[in-house]
Amino acid sequence: MVVPADNWCVNNSYMDQFDDQGTIVSVPNYKRALQNSSDCYNVITKINTLMSERDFPLKDLSAVTKSMETNSAMDAVTTTKSGAALAESPLDIIKRNANADIIIELNWQMHTTGPKRSITYSLAAKDAYTDKQVAGCQGTGSPSFTSEPHILLEEAVLANMDNFCAQLQSHFEDMMENGREVSMEVKIVDNASGIDMNSEYDGNELTDIIDDWVSDNTVNHRYNLSAGSENFLKFEQVRIALYQANGRPNDTRRWARELSKELTSKYKIPNKVDIRGLGKAVIMIGEK
Repeated sequence: MVVPADNWCVNNSYMDQFDDQGTIVSVPNYKRALQNSSDCYNVITKINTLMSERDFPLKDLSAVTKSMETNSAMDAVTTTKSGAALAESPLDIIKRNANADIIIELNWQMHTTGPKRSITYSLAAKDAYTDKQVAGCQGTGSPSFTSEPHILLEEAVLANMDNFCAQLQSHFEDMMENGREVSMEVKIVDNASGIDMNSEYDGNELTDIIDDWVSDNTVNHRYNLSAGSENFLKFEQVRIALYQANGRPNDTRRWARELSKELTSKYKIPNKVDIRGLGKAVIMIGEK
């Protein structure tokens, strides 16, 4: 799915601010940008068309925001009424509703020299689960007498579009072979009744039980236990299969829920799973 980059939203006054427990947070308002800027709508539509012509059909940002509004979810993208901390960022909410694997951030700027205009653009494709950039291109088109940004964008981007799509294809092939990258944290909550990561079950410390489970349930045992203490474990670069054994599509929540169920059923450890965006799960041990 293509979205206008934060830089473009800032420069064109399509950012909203709200107080998140004393911290002022600025977030892009995609709905307002699409409604008030014909240029924004047209250039995103043009990129959608160019990608579809290369067998990369995209989710449409306009359709996603309308669907979210229908479900009374759009308020969560621009403000929080209760003042509670956000478990998901506004873009995370967009990602979840769109169910898009890749978010393509589009930035562009018009230049005028006499009667001619040109456009400088950048496309940054980011994995929706990790926010890591997996493809990108940028450039400046030749000056033209046309004044339509989407036409100038098409002329500028065509030279790099095939290479951009090749980078995307390489990322998808890597996911098919090595799994999708996610992250997970396991935390001990205050009311954990004496449980910590050193607690033993069947002769094994809880840290080792969780570490062994992650190893057994990742593609080629690919993951990194990057930090840990008696109160938490942090797993990064965790590669999970795209599909479960029954053929059902896999995601961060379903994968983490399997660990949660094992801790509950096999070791009687109360816990619950909290999802932070598409690509991060937090398992809270000590409460349900």
